[in-house]
Amino acid sequence: MKPKTNLLGICCIAIVLMIGLIGCGEDAVEEDPVNFVQAIPATGSTIQTNATIIATFDGTPDGINVTGGKFSVSGANVTITGPFTAGALNLTITWSDGATALTYTVEAPEPDASDPETDISNMELIPAGEFRMGSNEGGDEKPVHSVYVDAFYMDKYEVTNAEYAEFLNAKGKHTDAGQTWLAVGHERARIEYVNSAYRSKAGYEKHPVVMVSWYGAMAYAEWVGKRLPTEAEWEKAARGGLSGLKYPWGNGIDSTKANYNNHVGDTTVVRKYAANGYGLYDMSGNVWEWCLDEYNPGFYAISPSQNPLSGANSIKWVLDNYTGVNTSRVLRGGAWINDATNVRVANGSSAPTSAATTGSVVRGLFSNYLILKYLTPCFSPA
Repeated sequence: MKPKTNLLGICCIAIVLMIGLIGCGEDAVEEDPVNFVQAIPATGSTIQTNATIIATFDGTPDGINVTGGKFSVSGANVTITGPFTAGALNLTITWSDGATALTYTVEAPEPDASDPETDISNMELIPAGEFRMGSNEGGDEKPVHSVYVDAFYMDKYEVTNAEYAEFLNAKGKHTDAGQTWLAVGHERARIEYVNSAYRSKAGYEKHPVVMVSWYGAMAYAEWVGKRLPTEAEWEKAARGGLSGLKYPWGNGIDSTKANYNNHVGDTTVVRKYAANGYGLYDMSGNVWEWCLDEYNPGFYAISPSQNPLSGANSIKWVLDNYTGVNTSRVLRGGAWINDATNVRVANGSSAPTSAATTGSVVRGLFSNYLILKYLTPCFSPA
């Protein structure tokens, strides 16, 4: 008798074999590699410091890394952002399937100086770029950190008594809504009110204006179509293109370089001492200068790396709301009465916004939101 054939068993074995064969075939098929397609702007282009570069692939790349810029990945696109430093930019994109190099020339745009009401003839262009801010010498100067700021124009010299008196005469007052702009009548003030007009005291016309509050500095800056600088802008400008040095010119100081340590016993005319590498005068000594920033001794530890500003989300907010600001503001540069330590470019101080009684000076700045060499309190002896 012939044995019975187990057809069900044979069928099951055949199906298993077929599935195994199909599975083996699928394992043998490799996925196509993901390839770079293009970059916009194209490699070799000239771009701005704030440009955005989008690299496109023919699939979603794995293991993406970009050397030379910040990046984010969304599907088949890799977005690379700055700020980029002016000059040659070399980017390298690597991913699990390959690598590609992108090269660009980065240009720093000059601030828009087309406003006919803003005179920049006595200003210097401070280029966009990164610098090392702070020092290891003072508690609120730490930590030393890298900061990028956009390009801006800054006044070559501090605002003089003659210039500020012109502003007061145009306004017809030295106070506004209960806020004192200039402490007229103070023994250190060099502007007086005589015969219904403001005028500089004789011999002080070209000295920097002092005894000006932060409100008075802001009001003057607004009047001339400029603004006060941020603390970061001020320090970049003061360093004059040098890095890691104590003063605008180097690490040594004496009475031939700046008005400090009571060598003269008073303010001196602006531009008496040599300018720094950016063409700016009196960035160390003579008088303190107001900045936009709120004073925060711990700000450097949490400072943004690009265009930092303490105490507000934007420069525009400060400019639009300054009359309601009542927190202490940053002072920079030191004054004629201060010793060598206090006129270093990394050193700062602070004063209440209404503190015209301690003295102050203006220097203006002009950028997308204008700056001027701000008014800064010049602290007078007790």
